[in-house]
Amino acid sequence: MLALRALGLGDLLTAVPALRALAAAFPGERRVLAAPRALAPLVELLAPAVDELLDVPARVARDGAPDAALAARLPRDALAVNLHGRGPQSHRLLLGARPRRLLAFACPQVPESAGAPAWEAAEHEVARWCRLLRAHGIPADAGDLDLALPGARRERHGPTVLHPGAASAARRWPAARWAAVARGERAGGRKVLITGSAAEAPLARAVAAAAQLPGDAVLAGRTDLHGLAETVARAGRVACADTGVAHLATALRVPSVVLFGPTSPAAWGPPPERPWHRALWCGRVGDPHAARPDPGLLAIEPAEVLAALGELPEPS
Repeated sequence: MLALRALGLGDLLTAVPALRALAAAFPGERRVLAAPRALAPLVELLAPAVDELLDVPARVARDGAPDAALAARLPRDALAVNLHGRGPQSHRLLLGARPRRLLAFACPQVPESAGAPAWEAAEHEVARWCRLLRAHGIPADAGDLDLALPGARRERHGPTVLHPGAASAARRWPAARWAAVARGERAGGRKVLITGSAAEAPLARAVAAAAQLPGDAVLAGRTDLHGLAETVARAGRVACADTGVAHLATALRVPSVVLFGPTSPAAWGPPPERPWHRALWCGRVGDPHAARPDPGLLAIEPAEVLAALGELPEPS
């Protein structure tokens, strides 16, 4: 069985229930996940739902044409499941591997997908892939999101982890506001850690400097994905942008506050039935790829974030 999800951290985590459902439905198949190699530390936590990670970059086609070289690396005669998108590029990539069957959403440009369920743009990302499987007769539980990280135990009064970065500027809250949250958490007696990728290290350092945090508070660029997961798993609580770390906090059952701007939490937010996660959103949508912070995101003030952090209940 071949599942395609060649995207980022949050994308992988929103597909966990679907991957587990596929494993339960096809226990005799060798389960291969086509996704970027950088996600390997988390893919290991999905065993036995995933047996093998096949490195596929976070793209599936160029200029709208199938990538023949990439398709040639995929296993042949597999049950192919498109958990990547609605096509046509991702559909054609999987069809290029000559699967015995394709499970995917209907795409007018791909005749082989005729009769498949329709894509619904406003659907939550977790529910989307579970619905796809159910439409093909495979039971799937959208609530099956949890991951266990061996050796990492959450500390109820552990540090507050702030993750100010996001893939696009539209989803990046200003550094000065993150610094205000950091100062508020420290004033409440909590240690504060700032996480991020190597590219986000300057942003993390700017937040730490403005908040007068010690140098060792900045973990951005100093941890790999496994280290990031360990940091989140041990945190008392997390505050972050609408990005992969938000889904990591959900998967590890760590209380969190997530700041939304151009995108509704109805599409990417934490599960509403888990009150230890809070989504802050002013109710307006915008361009998630804009070159500056979304006006809706800027409507959220540090005091609101600090209040939400202070009100988070413990996981049940």
